[in-house]
This record gives sequence, structure tokens and C-alpha cells, in this order.
Amino acid sequence: MNKTQETKKLGLWMSTSLVIGNMIGAGVFLMPAALAAYGGISILGWLASSAGTLVLAMVFSKLSKLLVNKSGGPYAYTRAGFGDFAGFLVAWGYWISVWLGIAIIAIAFVSALSVFFPLLGENPIAGVITGLGAIWFLTWVNTKGVRESGKIQVLTTVLKLTPLVMIIVGGFFFFDINNFIPFNVSESTDFEAIAITSTMTLYAFLGFESATIPADNVKNPGKTIPRATMLGTIITTLVYVLGTVAVMGMVPLDELEVSPAPFADAMGVMTGEFGRYLVAGGAAIAAFGALNGWILVVGQLPRATAKDKLFPRIFKKENKQGVPVYGMLIASALASVVMLMNYTEGLVEQFRFLVLLGTLSALIPYLFTAASYVSILLEKKLPSQPWLGIYGMGSLAFSYSLWAVFGAGEEAVFWGFILLMIGIPFYVFVKWRNKG
Repeated sequence: MNKTQETKKLGLWMSTSLVIGNMIGAGVFLMPAALAAYGGISILGWLASSAGTLVLAMVFSKLSKLLVNKSGGPYAYTRAGFGDFAGFLVAWGYWISVWLGIAIIAIAFVSALSVFFPLLGENPIAGVITGLGAIWFLTWVNTKGVRESGKIQVLTTVLKLTPLVMIIVGGFFFFDINNFIPFNVSESTDFEAIAITSTMTLYAFLGFESATIPADNVKNPGKTIPRATMLGTIITTLVYVLGTVAVMGMVPLDELEVSPAPFADAMGVMTGEFGRYLVAGGAAIAAFGALNGWILVVGQLPRATAKDKLFPRIFKKENKQGVPVYGMLIASALASVVMLMNYTEGLVEQFRFLVLLGTLSALIPYLFTAASYVSILLEKKLPSQPWLGIYGMGSLAFSYSLWAVFGAGEEAVFWGFILLMIGIPFYVFVKWRNKG
């Protein structure tokens, strides 16, 4: 690898920004309102989902050290642990979940912008054009190379974190402890309330594995990826938990529960109307940054799979900048179709279902990766890895992932299984085409 090629790769801060940017989307700005029905006990739900995610992040970090330069994240780890077929199923489901997610984030971006431009919420055509414009502009940016995408990711991450950090720091000067009394305002038991809120919040952590996917486009991946994964996950966890505490401490629960923009209301308490627009801008930037990060990922994972002859060859074709441009274009086209569904009245219900299905498809790889971690370490028989530690961390990561799948609901689990089964004929076809 020559020096010029190395300078085109993602460093620690770009990789960390990819993790933070893909995790913190526009949706987190609404989370305190969703949790208000349970009161302060929802903070314990955040902590429970945070703990589970940190264990998973540790598993991914350790695997990135064991399998250096293996691009594809959960796909690469699953294939190493269980072979081609399991690896393909993970890649298939994860790839679908990513381009579904791109469509979802594009819609969130348009929604956030509608605060400044009400026409976007009133005129479906204007909304569609704006959403499609964002998808294809960032697709074009990503075709210029991972460094170009990385620069945008760093910038948008700083901009999206700014209003959140302002609320966390400034909010405690307007804090009212009485907003947390009683601690559990729901009719559920304390255990039920914690379980429900941990399920609600765990979806906000999807994306912590982002740095592991473009491994061959990361400088010194054996050190950079695990550091970026843990650093990004820890920073995001602190922002989520402290941000929710600050907002709940500033806005009474009865107002918070019906608030369409809880962080904006909290900022309004601190700075007035200007603060509301600042937070709305932060939500739009959050969505834009997440969109950029996931478009980068959506080309990298199928490229790694295609290199192993488990996806069609077109997905591994690269342009002069070393970007898997065709895979990116295919995914952006599919995301555009899904986004259009949201603006067709008869298909809105189907779109909501696809959101749930896409989330589940992203969770399944966590299950496989947790199990692969145990399988790979036992196979390698590393003397420095005690069996209790291997099984302990692997079991915790697997249990948390299973809990996350359970929280998706039986309908999503059923159709998620069907989705994976649909991939089997595709796997057989690709294997046949690559025979010999």
C-alpha cells in the first residue's frame, strides 16, 4: 500500500464520526416525548440498552482486531464463524435494511426541514424532490471517495452534536427535580417499564458497527476500528442519556408527552424562539449526516460479499477512486422507490411495515456476530482468552441481541424470517453462476 492510497483512507476521527453520525439521526430528537409516558424510570431503560450495546460494541471491536482488513463487518465476522451460507444470509438482510434505512432517513430529513420550509410538509411533490435530491447528491459525493464522505461526516457530526451538548450543559441550570417525581408515572410495574423503555431505546443504537464495514478503507484498521467503535458508542450513549435527563428536567412530563419537538421545547426554555430553530436545524443536519454515512456503508458491504463470490460481480466493480459505485447506485435507486411509497397514500401502511422489517433485518446480524465471536475464539484456541470470558461476553451480546429481536414484535420477526428465506434462491443462483 503506497502513501498516496493510505492518505485516501478514513482515520480515527472520520471513522468515529461515521459511528456517531450513523447512530444519531433525526429520530433521537423525538425520543424524550416517547419516553415521557413512563417518567424518569425511562432513564434506567436507556442505561439497560446502553449496557447491551456497549457489550456488542466490545465484541465487534475484538473481532475487528482478530480479523484485520476484513471488510463487511457483521457479514465478514459471520462468514468467518459459520461459513458462506450464514455469511450470505447476514449480508442479504443487512444490505436490505441499509437501503430501507436510507429511505427512512431521507423522509426524516424532509420532515426536519419542513420547520423552516412549511411547503415541504404541505406539498408532496416538493417533499419528494427534496428527499430524492438529498439521496442522489450524497450518492454523488460518496462516488468521489471515502475521504470526501468522511469530511462531510465529521462536519455534520460536529454540527448535530452542538445543540444537543448545549442542552445537556445548559439544561442543568434550568433543572427541576420535581419532574422526576413520581419516578414511574405509568401503570406498568417498575420492571415492565424498564423492559419496555429499553426496547424502545435500543433502536437508537443501530449503526454502532458502521466502522467495521469499510475496513479496507480505514487507516491501520486493527487499531482504528476498535477505537472508533468504542469511542463512537460511548459518546453517543452519553449524549442520549444525559440529553434525555436534561430535557425531562426542564420540561414537565405532561407537556413533554405531547410535544412534537421535545429538544426544541427544552432549548426554548433556555434561549427562546431562536433555540427552537437551532434544534430544528440540528435535527435536519443529523438526518443529513446519517444519510451520508449509510450511503457510504451501503456500497461497502455488498462489495465485500461480491469479492467472496456471494453477491453478483457488479457489486464489486469500482470507479477510479476505488468506490463500489454500481452497488451504491443500485441501493440509492431502491431507496428512492421506497421513499416514493411514503408519499403514495395507499402505500403508507406498507411503508411503516418496511420500517419495522428493516430494523429487524439490522438486528439479526448482531445475533450471528455474537455467536461467531465465541466460535472464532474457540477455533483459534487463543491462550490469552479464558473460556469463561469468551462465553460470558458472547452470551451477554447474544442475549441482548435476542432481546432486541423480541422487541421488534412477532409480525416483524415472522416476515423477517420470510425475507431471509427469499434470499436462499438468490444464494443458490449466485453460487451456480460462480461455479468453477
